[in-house]
Amino acid sequence: MKVFATALLFAASAAAHSTWQHIWVNGVDGGTSCLRQAANNNPVAINSPQLACNAATNSPNVCTIKPGDKVTVEMHAQHNQRSCRNEAIGGNHYGPVLVYMANVADSRTADGASANWFKVSESGMVSNNPVYWAVQVLNDNCGHYTFTVPDIAPGNYLLRAEVIALHVAGSAGGAQFYPSCFQLNVVGSGTARPPTVKIPGAYGANDPGVLVNIHQQLSNYIIPGPRPYGYNAPPIATTRYPTTATWNTALQPSTVPTVVPPVNQEPQQPPPVIVTSNPPPATTAPPPVVTSQPAGPLQTQFGQCGGQGYSGPTQCVAPYSCKATNQWYAQCL
Repeated sequence: MKVFATALLFAASAAAHSTWQHIWVNGVDGGTSCLRQAANNNPVAINSPQLACNAATNSPNVCTIKPGDKVTVEMHAQHNQRSCRNEAIGGNHYGPVLVYMANVADSRTADGASANWFKVSESGMVSNNPVYWAVQVLNDNCGHYTFTVPDIAPGNYLLRAEVIALHVAGSAGGAQFYPSCFQLNVVGSGTARPPTVKIPGAYGANDPGVLVNIHQQLSNYIIPGPRPYGYNAPPIATTRYPTTATWNTALQPSTVPTVVPPVNQEPQQPPPVIVTSNPPPATTAPPPVVTSQPAGPLQTQFGQCGGQGYSGPTQCVAPYSCKATNQWYAQCL
């Protein structure tokens, strides 16, 4: 019977592999626009250089984000599969979800195994009564995991999302690692440069969060790797974890965008109106200057109007003009 149960575990393992495939920025679907697409949905060995970004094809595009943005990564079993009818990663592949970032010179060409990584979010065992895992929450939410971008310094970054499946991790070498990377450019006024680790190297095969038998009653779980920068995971609940989705699965798209999402800029506030006790006399304002608008679609104030890989409107509504921030991004100011 034990041999049969083990065989079932390995059969489930072979039938339930998955990859991270899509990105959202502040609720805007970026699809695979800046994804390094993995060659297959198989797990990666803990000591392989591919543990950083998988065996993947680099994207020509870069998604632009800024500190404070809500970024969502999305996992499914097969490329371009987005249906919520199937689990994001099935076969009882329970375990933690982790998100890392690495500052690089050029996110389109950077080698993940040579990069310096810091963790920005994590979720492991979310409840111990009964035991419920981050992967189960991921499945409840149609494969979506959301985190907030910390106050990191501007520049190019790789974003690495990972599931560690622990269903056969009771013996050394049993844990399965499912990473994928996205190519980013961070803008804004952040300044932080958090401490880093190497991947591979951040985990060992005998670490308590990697070598663990989850088919027993557990009260605690130690998530592998460093502490996240700017984020503290909630304590493990001691009551039943709710299975209600927090992601609106009814609005899950079936198509896969390949255009990077726009940068959501905060609206600028007008200067305050100063009222004096003796207001100046009214003057006659000159007639407004009427300018002609260029032909074709126009971008509104603060909207993206240029940058490498951008394919939207490149001219702005009057009186704004398209001004470049860097080679990746220009906006109407």
